[in-house]
Amino acid sequence: MSAPTIMRVFIPLTIRKRNGRPKIVPPADMAPEAGGVDPHVLKAIAKAWSWRRKMESGAVGTVSDIAKAEDVSSAYVGRMLRLAWLAPAVLEKLLIDRVAPAVSVKDLARIADLPWAEQPATVFGP
Repeated sequence: MSAPTIMRVFIPLTIRKRNGRPKIVPPADMAPEAGGVDPHVLKAIAKAWSWRRKMESGAVGTVSDIAKAEDVSSAYVGRMLRLAWLAPAVLEKLLIDRVAPAVSVKDLARIADLPWAEQPATVFGP
C-alpha cells in the first residue's frame, strides 16, 4: 500500500457578516450563476411593495408609522420604499427572469428616481 497523496485546493472566498450572520462571498471576478439574484434584493423589493400597499390602503399613514412597526429608522424605510417605483422592465428582469443586477440594493433605491427608460441600462449595464 502506498502512502496517501495530499492534495490542497485553494478557493479564494471572503467571509462577511450580513444581518449578523456570516456569508461566504465568492471572488469579484467570478460570474454569478443563472438565477443569481441576491435574496436580499428580492426581499427588499417585496418589503417596499408591502409598505406601498399599506400606505395606499390607509393601513399606515406615514413612513414613521412603518418605521415604528418594523423597528427600523424612517430614513431606511424612505430609502427602501423607492424600490416600489422601479421600472416595470427592471422588475420583470429581477423577479421573473432572475437576472442579477450590476448594482447594490442601496444603488437600486437611488436608481428608482431615474426615468423608467434609463433604469434598465443603469441596473443591468449596457
